[in-house]
Amino acid sequence: MHILIADDHGVVRRGLKDILADALPGTDFSEASNGDEVVRNLAKTRTTLLVLDISMPGRSGMDVLRDVKHAYPQLPVIILSCHPEEMYAVRCLRAGAAAYINKESAPEELATATRKILSGGRYISPTLAEKLIANLDEPGDKPLHESLSDREHEVMRMIAAGVPLTEIGDSLHVSVKTVSTYRARIMEKMQMKSNAELARYAMTQGLVD
Repeated sequence: MHILIADDHGVVRRGLKDILADALPGTDFSEASNGDEVVRNLAKTRTTLLVLDISMPGRSGMDVLRDVKHAYPQLPVIILSCHPEEMYAVRCLRAGAAAYINKESAPEELATATRKILSGGRYISPTLAEKLIANLDEPGDKPLHESLSDREHEVMRMIAAGVPLTEIGDSLHVSVKTVSTYRARIMEKMQMKSNAELARYAMTQGLVD
C-alpha cells in the first residue's frame, strides 16, 4: 500500500506520516509540497490513498482535488485543512473527497478515517455530522454564499480578503477578465455592490481569517 501526503510544510508531512505509519505498519509513503508535485507523483506511482492539504502555494487544494478525481476517479482523497468544517467540508465531499479533517483533529481522527476509507467507506467527523443534522432542522433560507459555485466561492474569499484581481488570476491560472466575470456573478448572486460589503459579509460569516 502506498500513501501520498501533500502539504507545503515538511514538519506537517512528517507528523502525518508518523501517525499513519503507526496505524498501518508496512505502508510506503511519498510526499508532495504543492499541486504540481501531486500530479507528477500520481503519474509515476501506484497510489492507494492521497492525503491533501487544501491550502498550498500555487493551485488550491480544491483545484487539485477536482483534477485528481477526474484523472483517478477511484483514488480516495482525504482533505486536511486548518479551516473550520463549515467553510469547506461539504464542498470537498461533493467534489469527491472521502473525508474532510481539520488539522487540529488529525492526531485523533486521521488513522480512524483512513481505516474506514480503505475498507470502502467515507468518513465524516462527529462534529460535522452534528452540524449537518442541525442544518437539516433549521428552517429558513440558506446563507447567501451557499448559492456560489466552488470556483466562485474561492474567488469570493480572495476578494473579501483584499487580494487584487491580478493576483487572484495568477493564483488560479486564469485571466483578469475571467476573474472580473466571476466577481460580477458573485455580486449578482449575493446581491452586493462593493468589495467592502462583500468583505463585511465574509467576516461576519467566518469565511475569512
